[in-house]
Amino acid sequence: MSPIHRRPLLPVALVSLILSAGAASACDAGRVVGTQVDGASAGIAGVRVSDGRRIVETGADGRFEGLSGRDAPVFVIKPAGWTLPREGANPAFWRAAGSRGDACTFTLQAGEAAGTLDVAVFADPQTGTADEVGYYDRAVVEAARAVGPFGLGLMLGDVTNDEPALYPLIDRATARLDTPWLHAPGNHDLDFDATDDAGSTASFRAAYGPETYAWETPQANVLVLDNVIYQPGARPAYVGGLREDQFAFVEAYLAAVPVDRLLVVAAHVPWFDTASAGAPETMRSADRARLFAALQRHPRVLLLTGHRHTQQHVWHDAATGWHGERPLHEYNVGAVSGAFWSGAPDADGVPDATMADGTPNGFATLHIEADGAYRLAWHPARTSDDPATTQAMGLHAPRVLRQGAYPAWGVYANVYMGQADTRVEFRVGDGAWVPMRRIERADPRLLLENARDDLADALRGLDRSPEATPSMHLWRGALPTDRAVGEHVVEVRVFDAWQGEQRARTTYRLDRFESAGSRP
Repeated sequence: MSPIHRRPLLPVALVSLILSAGAASACDAGRVVGTQVDGASAGIAGVRVSDGRRIVETGADGRFEGLSGRDAPVFVIKPAGWTLPREGANPAFWRAAGSRGDACTFTLQAGEAAGTLDVAVFADPQTGTADEVGYYDRAVVEAARAVGPFGLGLMLGDVTNDEPALYPLIDRATARLDTPWLHAPGNHDLDFDATDDAGSTASFRAAYGPETYAWETPQANVLVLDNVIYQPGARPAYVGGLREDQFAFVEAYLAAVPVDRLLVVAAHVPWFDTASAGAPETMRSADRARLFAALQRHPRVLLLTGHRHTQQHVWHDAATGWHGERPLHEYNVGAVSGAFWSGAPDADGVPDATMADGTPNGFATLHIEADGAYRLAWHPARTSDDPATTQAMGLHAPRVLRQGAYPAWGVYANVYMGQADTRVEFRVGDGAWVPMRRIERADPRLLLENARDDLADALRGLDRSPEATPSMHLWRGALPTDRAVGEHVVEVRVFDAWQGEQRARTTYRLDRFESAGSRP
C-alpha cells in the first residue's frame, strides 16, 4: 500500500513487443496431452483452455482451436486429478503471448491426490530489496516449511514493492516449499509507465503468466483474479474492479463449472470498500455486484484478499450486493511483510514487522476437506516461548496493580483470527471463566512499541513500527484487585471457529501501597 513506485523490470513498450511478437495464429490452436502413471501419453478430451476471454475445450485427440494467443497468454484450466510440470514454484500452465508451434502443447501428469488439500496463503511479501527477500526466506518460508507440506500455494499480490527485478530471487525462496504456486497481481506489481490497465501487468505476465485464470483440484475450484484497475494520471492511481474482458472469462467459467466443490476466489484488493467518508470508493461497487451475481449459483464460496496489511473477516450480505442464502465469507489475509518489514530487528536481524492492528506478520493456511468444508489458521512468522504470545493470540496485562484498587485495568487478548461472534473468556487462578468484551481499540502491546520508538535516542531499526490503529479482533477483561497480595495467573481461552479451543496465559501482581507518611 506504500505510494512508492519504482521502475519496472523492462520498459513497458519493450515487454509488450516481446509478448505480442509472432503471427496472428500464435497459440490460437494447440494440444493438451496427458501422461499416465505408467508413462503412456495421449491427448486428453474435455480440457478447457483460454486466452483470458474465450474458453474452448479440447476434442477427442486433445486438440483445441479458436483462441487468440497473439496479445495475451494462453493457459490451460488445470482439471482435477492432474498436475503440471513446474519450474521451481511456478507451474507450466500458460504460454506467453506470441508462442507457437510445439510450445502450444500442454502436458498434464496424472496422479493428483484426492482426500484433503492444504493450501499456503501468502499476501503482500512486498519485498523491495534483496535484504527483504532474505527476511521473507528466513522468517516466513522457513516457518511455512515447518507447517507444511502443502498441495498448493496462493500468492495474493504485491510480490515485490515495485521491483519486478526481484521476482526471480523471491521465486527461489518460495520454491523451497516444493509446491505449485498461483499468483495474483497487486498494486505494487504494476508497471506505472503503462498507458492503460491491460498494459500495466506486462512485467507480472512475463514472470507469472495470466492475471485472471482458474485452477481445479479434487477438493476446490480456484479462481484467481487481477482486481487492480490501473488509472494512468488519476488519483488514486488504481481502484478495485474488473475489466470487461475479465468478466467475459469469469462469467463464462462460473456459468459452466460444476458447483459440487468449494469455490475459492483469490485476489489482491478487498471486495469490501475501505474508503473514508466522502472519499472515492476503493472497490467499484458495480463490479463487485456483477461478480457476486456470477457467484450466486455456487453454494460454497470463500473470498481471499490481501492489500491492507491488517487482518479481518468480512461477511457480505445485501448491503454489499450479495444475495445468497447465507452471508458470503471474505478473509482479508494479513501480510507476509507485516507492516512493510518495519520495526526493531530481532537477534537474527529480522524486523519485528507487527501490523498496525497488532497481528504479527506471517501467513495463513487453508485446509479443505474432500466435501469442501474448510478450516483457516494464521501462523506468525516467528514463535516464542512466552505463553502470552501463542499462534492464536497475544495477551497484554499490567505487571502490578494496587490491592483493593478500583478494577479499572484490564487484560487484553488480540485474537488474530477473531470475529465478532468469537467466544473469548478469561479466569484468574482457578476462578470461574468470565466472558471478555470485544472492543475496537489499538493493541496496547503495539502502543508500547510506539512509545519505545518515541523515547529512543537512536533509530531502533530501518523504519519504526506502525502507529497502532483500532483492531477488529481485540478483547478486554477487567482484572480483579480483591485477591491476595502476590502474583496471579491469568488464563485466556478462545473458541476458534476452525481450530477449536486455544489458550494463552500471563500474570500480574497485586501489591499494597504504603505512602511515605505511613512508613516508620
